[in-house]
Amino acid sequence: MTLHVQNYERSLERSRTSLTRTDRPRTFHLCDREWDLLDEVFAPVYSPSTGIGLDFLGLAGGAPEPSTRSFLDVGTGTGVIAVQAALAGAERVVALDINHRAVRNADLNARRHGVVDRVRSVHSDMFDGLAPDECFDTVFWSSNYVLAPEGYQYRSVHECAYVDVGYRAHRRFLAEAPERLTPHGRALLHFSTRGDLGALHRIADECGRELRTVAAVDVLEGVYGSDRVEHLLLEVVPAGR
Repeated sequence: MTLHVQNYERSLERSRTSLTRTDRPRTFHLCDREWDLLDEVFAPVYSPSTGIGLDFLGLAGGAPEPSTRSFLDVGTGTGVIAVQAALAGAERVVALDINHRAVRNADLNARRHGVVDRVRSVHSDMFDGLAPDECFDTVFWSSNYVLAPEGYQYRSVHECAYVDVGYRAHRRFLAEAPERLTPHGRALLHFSTRGDLGALHRIADECGRELRTVAAVDVLEGVYGSDRVEHLLLEVVPAGR
């Protein structure tokens, strides 16, 4: 495993640069489709994580697992993964985001690709916007895996897509995601060695969870493609299951 824990200040700079780039597009192409990109929303064109998440889930062009009839996309951003899940056959998809503009962006892309009847976009801090008994076959989060220290104050909601203060959001996901599953559902977390994997496992232990590696891929990232980073798809399960 390649370890490359990233300093949170570098990620915050990436967040600010993404918002202010003069070449930031209004639309972009992914999975042979065109997608809307609103201001102040995480831009998949500046990060490989959305494409990797699609590959992990088999949504880049194929179909999801047959059991995935309902799909929850946490931190949906532009809604690409949520829309692709619907296009691949999921009958009920919910796209959550803490960023109001991301919720609107996901709704725009659901309309653009004709799945607004299957994709519901919800403003939510983790699972707060869901009904208490709402469960899914797949709960997925492509997380903001870089750890920011306790006490850091977000300067914009956009920064929430890049860093997680004290891994508070990760703690909530590990604790609550398995409670949002149908009887044979799966809680899946897309993480990276730019994050602190050791801290993540410690939090999982504290929450009574285990993390099982479903898939992994090494990716060259960085301005000059010089950083070899491992992306991981982790399944979150109750300890001892």
